[in-house]
Amino acid sequence: MRFVFKPPAEAASGLLSLPWHRPLGQWREERLVEIRHRGLSRHTVRFVAEAGGVYALKELDERLARREYRLLRRLRELGIPAVEVTGIVVDRPDGQDAVLVTRFLDHASSYRALFANPRGGHHPTDRLLDALVELLVRLHLAGFMWGDCSLSNTLFRLDAGAFSAYLVDAETAELHPSLSEGQRTYDVELARERIAGELFDLHAAGLLPPELDPVAVADDTVRRYTALWDELTREEVIGPEEQRFRIADRLRRINELGFDVDEVELVDAGETADGRPGNMLRVRTLVAEPGHHRRLLFARTGLNAQENQARRLLNDIAGYRGHLERESGRPVPEAVAASRWLTEVYDPVVRAVPDDLRGRLDEVELFHEVLEHRWFLSEKLGRDVGTTTAARDYFRNVLPHVPDEMTIKPVLPSAD
Repeated sequence: MRFVFKPPAEAASGLLSLPWHRPLGQWREERLVEIRHRGLSRHTVRFVAEAGGVYALKELDERLARREYRLLRRLRELGIPAVEVTGIVVDRPDGQDAVLVTRFLDHASSYRALFANPRGGHHPTDRLLDALVELLVRLHLAGFMWGDCSLSNTLFRLDAGAFSAYLVDAETAELHPSLSEGQRTYDVELARERIAGELFDLHAAGLLPPELDPVAVADDTVRRYTALWDELTREEVIGPEEQRFRIADRLRRINELGFDVDEVELVDAGETADGRPGNMLRVRTLVAEPGHHRRLLFARTGLNAQENQARRLLNDIAGYRGHLERESGRPVPEAVAASRWLTEVYDPVVRAVPDDLRGRLDEVELFHEVLEHRWFLSEKLGRDVGTTTAARDYFRNVLPHVPDEMTIKPVLPSAD
């Protein structure tokens, strides 16, 4: 057998000691764990806890495993949200399939878990579709044809109330310099069929709200994709006197959608419809995961967050800076305000989480929800209740009802 692993050293030694010579389905390892409500898979998939992390092991044909290993590494280089591939096991005895090893995404949920445990009774259909469509558009901008886009092949993480989608399965994917319209259409149609099938499966399990029509939802996915792709890539003719406004407006809309602009090109387009000279506006959109606010928050506080979360926390830091300046009567540098916010606001909230409720949400998402709860209480009472009071009320009345959607529990060895 041959092993290629790139996880942390302490995890590598533990993973290498697993019984790779036996089929995954026969393992009775005490380190095996089960992921509740995980998506469907055509392959044998097992999960192992090692060195504080959870790793997914998928058994599949060696050619496909090597290909998926390369593609997942390439996606990581491009900055596109996908699970982190950490190893591959090949040349197993008796002609067994290879095993692809990926790091399970912390605080992630499958679509089945989110429908089985809706927050406050509100099903997440719209937010899931928006996240999945955004991921598919990012892949297509990078020349990546998924070939198996589905809810099952995606994991979702909360991002300040919205969701961020992460690709899980890339075994049927293809990477090209760019995609033709036919390739994109084929990929989107496959996604529509798979999403409809998955929603019918939820309906059969009694997990889909009765008012939702699986076919209509799947069709709506195509509409959302088309609208986002058009906004990001369309070319438009603009007159010289409106160039500054139209360009600024287009870039603002793209940024609001969570994308960055790499290049703006103006090409002579002859005359506009009313006979005036015009230019063709072409915008080149970056395919990388949005990162401006994430990088800024990390630089100021050392916190790792997703983009929406980072934007929300930076706003709170700005508000706290204003409070400090009013209190002191003099300007407060951004770095000083961020440092004091971290030690005086953020850390006390995180430390105050009851032990039996830790792990329901990642720390940054939890703090975001405390901020939202503070706004709700303040609006209700007509005064600012403060973060400490809001946190206490949130821990008492809200957090206990957050579903522990992806609880990890030991898989007990069978009696035989």
